[in-house]
Amino acid sequence: MNRRFTLKATAAAVALAALPAWLPAQAAETIKVGVLHSLSGTMAISETVLKDVALMAIEEINASGGVLGRKLEPVVVDPASNWPLFAERARQLLTQDKVAVTFGCWTSVSRKSVLPVYEELNGLLFYPVQYEGEELSKNVFYTGAAPNQQAIPAVEYLMSEDGGGAKRWVLLGTDYVYPRTTNRILRAFLKSKGVADGDILETYTPFGHADYQTIVADIKRFAAGGKTAVVSTINGDSNVPFYKELGNQGLKATDVPVVAFSVGEEELRGVDTRPLVGHLAAWNYFMSLDNPQNTAFTKKWADYAKAKGLSSASRPLTNDPMEATYIGIHMWKQAVEKAGTTDVDKVIDAMAGQTFQAPSGFIAKMDERNHHLHKPVFIGEVQEDGQFSVVWQTPGPVRANPWSPFIPGNDKKKDVPDKS
Repeated sequence: MNRRFTLKATAAAVALAALPAWLPAQAAETIKVGVLHSLSGTMAISETVLKDVALMAIEEINASGGVLGRKLEPVVVDPASNWPLFAERARQLLTQDKVAVTFGCWTSVSRKSVLPVYEELNGLLFYPVQYEGEELSKNVFYTGAAPNQQAIPAVEYLMSEDGGGAKRWVLLGTDYVYPRTTNRILRAFLKSKGVADGDILETYTPFGHADYQTIVADIKRFAAGGKTAVVSTINGDSNVPFYKELGNQGLKATDVPVVAFSVGEEELRGVDTRPLVGHLAAWNYFMSLDNPQNTAFTKKWADYAKAKGLSSASRPLTNDPMEATYIGIHMWKQAVEKAGTTDVDKVIDAMAGQTFQAPSGFIAKMDERNHHLHKPVFIGEVQEDGQFSVVWQTPGPVRANPWSPFIPGNDKKKDVPDKS
């Protein structure tokens, strides 16, 4: 027994001695990574693929040696489109599972739910979806778009001659913080351009809303007053009945163009897009972008979906929040390796200025100050096959402004999160 014990102890000592000097003794352990997305409920239509692309990126990183010589271990939880449950699951990830970082949330109400948890426990969250801005947290990196990287450019395009010269506006959204704050910003922006309140119709529906017959009829009546565009901040599975109703009532893009901020390739999967050709979406990435980085990304996703037997494998689609998730995971890996540790404060410092060759074809950069990405902006038209044809884009990446100048008092707010 003593001899066997001695042999085991010697073998363990040799194994430890073989590790690089900068690695701690527990380096053979995995690094746990939280994945916090709704896999059921109204938001599952959008969030499930974000879970899957996160797992793909983790698998890719592990195949190339992991991070600091350690494998990443995903911890997937389902908050089920239940906003208080997001906070419970976030606390579980941080206190029980001891994750080093979390990638998750779609809606702003889910992000607002978990934010106090990450700040209290000094956790780290990467948030991959466009949002309303008006937030800056030491504990969050925002890899989706701020309003000046999506909402404002989209409305400017629709006001232009190329975009149809819209004079009247329908602001249609799901009833929660992202649509209401975004539309508050857009109202102020439109007012600065001389648009009267009477030329703006603002309407909200609850999560999961399915009957858009009356709303689409109201839009048609409102549009009779002049050139009209619809700005849609509908989220989740409500997009399917909304777009179906547009087709049912024959509301074509040539009559009343709709630009969506939360509709991408995945949300159009279950819709007959033929009547929707020409309607628009504003994002920082489209699957249809033609460049070597995107070719590699879409192939990687298609191969992964097939290998894992995902339900989407027969028609694998990529979209903007998937790209933002993928960028975020790789930037976090780079920051950990720069810091030489998963310590949250040191990783936060190392994130400043990180760059990544993104599937958009541009180099995404994490701003040195405000925890937001510099990203290009694209406006795409819906095609018959459910893809988007880009009709307008910025010449290069745009720096995010989380504090919209169209909200009074924002000019006095700091462009760097409070680290206290």
